[in-house]
Amino acid sequence: MPLKSDVEVQTSDRLTETTSVLPQDDHVNKGAASCNRYFAFLDAINAALGTETKGIEPTTEDERNDASLLNASTMWFSANMVIAAFSVGVLGPIVFELNFWGCVVAVVVFAFLGVLPVAFYSVFGAELGLRQMVLSRYLLGNLTARIFAMINIIACIGWGAVNTIASAQLLHMVNPHGARCPPWAGCLIIVLSTIIVSFFGYRVIHIYEKWAWVPNLAVFLIVIARVRINGSFTIGHWEEGANTAAGILSLGGIVFGFATGWTTYASDYTVYMPSTINKYKVFFAVTAGLMLPLCFTILLGAAAGRAAMNNELYRYYYDKESTGGLLYAILVPKSLGGFGQFCCVVLAMSTVANCIPNMYSIALGTQSLWQPLAKVPRVFWTVTGNFVTLAIAIPAYYKFASFMTTFMDAIGYYLSIYIGISISEHFVYRRGRFQNYIVADWSSWDRLPVGYAGCAALFVGGVGVALGMCQSYWSGEIGRLIGDYGGDIGFELGLGFSVITYNVLRPLELKFVGR
Repeated sequence: MPLKSDVEVQTSDRLTETTSVLPQDDHVNKGAASCNRYFAFLDAINAALGTETKGIEPTTEDERNDASLLNASTMWFSANMVIAAFSVGVLGPIVFELNFWGCVVAVVVFAFLGVLPVAFYSVFGAELGLRQMVLSRYLLGNLTARIFAMINIIACIGWGAVNTIASAQLLHMVNPHGARCPPWAGCLIIVLSTIIVSFFGYRVIHIYEKWAWVPNLAVFLIVIARVRINGSFTIGHWEEGANTAAGILSLGGIVFGFATGWTTYASDYTVYMPSTINKYKVFFAVTAGLMLPLCFTILLGAAAGRAAMNNELYRYYYDKESTGGLLYAILVPKSLGGFGQFCCVVLAMSTVANCIPNMYSIALGTQSLWQPLAKVPRVFWTVTGNFVTLAIAIPAYYKFASFMTTFMDAIGYYLSIYIGISISEHFVYRRGRFQNYIVADWSSWDRLPVGYAGCAALFVGGVGVALGMCQSYWSGEIGRLIGDYGGDIGFELGLGFSVITYNVLRPLELKFVGR
């Protein structure tokens, strides 16, 4: 007997299932009627609130009524004009000792490379109506996709915790001579704000992200003005040689990871676009929506980092409170005072726009992980994911914030492996044609690729990452050879190793398994 389709566990079918399988017994009939009323009550609440009830099943053409390219673009505009992106840029001068032009090279080149797969898979959402982790069943193999779904869940929670901690630090610094926001309360504010928006789903998320970037941009423009007035910014001297190359590669790897981190969510935010929409326009809209805020915000962080190298006050606050401290130093003491503190609060709340995609997609990833989990409504997993993030963020703030950042930097390398496998499958074995994807097979174990080649490529790609990494906790045999202090090429080697392995084994899988 074939396995039951995941679609049968969605809300729209629950009433039919309940009434069709129960014995015709008065007691059971009463229970069935009660269950029916319960689901009808939930559906009425969802309808009244405008909550998205659809889970991981493909969207039908009738449901696709979001033809706005602006929505597709601004979705990522807001999510990337945030403190987290700013903090990436600060690393360029302070950690990797690059001058400003070195940061520009690393940011523009590697951000563009990281943005491409996000824009590419956004097109898949509009064309096929498949969520990214369900689409991954075709691109990686059914088994491999579920492994990546688990990794993705961990990544969503981990990055949510790291970003929440950063905002809580900034909120805690406001009003230093009076009542201050406790760190735990800062974490709670960010998480509850994220729940309010992500609870309602696709359409409300797009509305929020469409405008959330406006106050963030206003404050970042004020940061530019204050750094310019302060006069601490300098371009810095360009140092030729292996150390500069190593710094550009290392910063580039972080920028690439930040930019392409949305790849495993990409199609989730275009599945309600009609399949007839111009796919080139979708691709370029998403590319613009990512590149503009990424380059602006990360390079602003690099400029602030350069200023901190010449300003004792800036450097003191950065060493004490990291990126939040640097922003506080620019905006508050000997600067804008109370208004600067208000600007800090605005930037702290910008993290909500970054956390929302994590918390929305974590629900879809959980549902795609294992069939019984799809029986639980998306809203439950969204709220649960937020509270798990809160449960980790509060103790991490006090005890292991640096470990959380280090751990998330490491888990981010998996993205290059995901890209290597999925791009190979699409262009080599599906000939780059959407016609070679049968949407009706989305939940069929006996028609989807199994994933033997994908699992092997995941493992071997991990070996490549280990060889190319250059982090404080691990330097690979190849990465440590670049410059005096090593250069990080973990993403590049992970991508290369996974592509080679997959394309060696996938033909064998097709030959002996047949799918």
